Amino acid sequence: MKKHYDVLLFDLDDTIFDFQTAEKAAFTQVFKEYGLRAPDYLHDYQSVSNGLWQQLEQQQISLTQLRNERFNQLFKMHKLSLDAQQFNDTYLRFLGEQPFLIEGAVALFEELQDIRIAAVSNGFERVQQARIALSPFANKFEELIISETVGHQKPSRAIFDYAFNTLQINNKDTVLMIGDSLTSDIKGGQHYGIDTCWFNPNYKANHSEAAPTYEIHHLSELITILNGF
Repeated sequence: MKKHYDVLLFDLDDTIFDFQTAEKAAFTQVFKEYGLRAPDYLHDYQSVSNGLWQQLEQQQISLTQLRNERFNQLFKMHKLSLDAQQFNDTYLRFLGEQPFLIEGAVALFEELQDIRIAAVSNGFERVQQARIALSPFANKFEELIISETVGHQKPSRAIFDYAFNTLQINNKDTVLMIGDSLTSDIKGGQHYGIDTCWFNPNYKANHSEAAPTYEIHHLSELITILNGF
């Protein structure tokens, strides 16, 4: 049966924005500013950061703890005497200056003329705001629902409650969550009772409990779903 969606909830990182490219660019810039070679630390940083983000999704730590701990742990590993908080602030500034986009994002949003669009993102407010302002999507989102501001993160029901209240949505059947993460976007949307679309450009296998309503490998495929084919 053809479904009609009135509201699209988009994840941002690795769904609309190319976070992997942005992260490497910002990481290179901040380490250069401190006179250090970024490649010497990137792998360890990503390992630390990914682990902390997983803990955040599982509500084991807060976003503030993640922000403070990722460079603190990295510097301890490499015996660097640097101010982790100051370093992180500089990194976030550089990260906000990297509006790299996922292939097909601009074309997709040009097609989405008569539908409500909001962002639901686990991340830092100033980074997401800055990147959107530098992107072609500055006026595309009805609301930017960022976990740092809301105080909750996907997959928590609380961030979806906030989104529904803010957008004044009454019917879950008319909402579609689109994102690349099975553990936050898809699991969160599924548990909240809304349809989900897993953006899986690298054709990863799904070994999780999350069961997306749809799976796409290119953003252009979302239009086909919205058209009911």
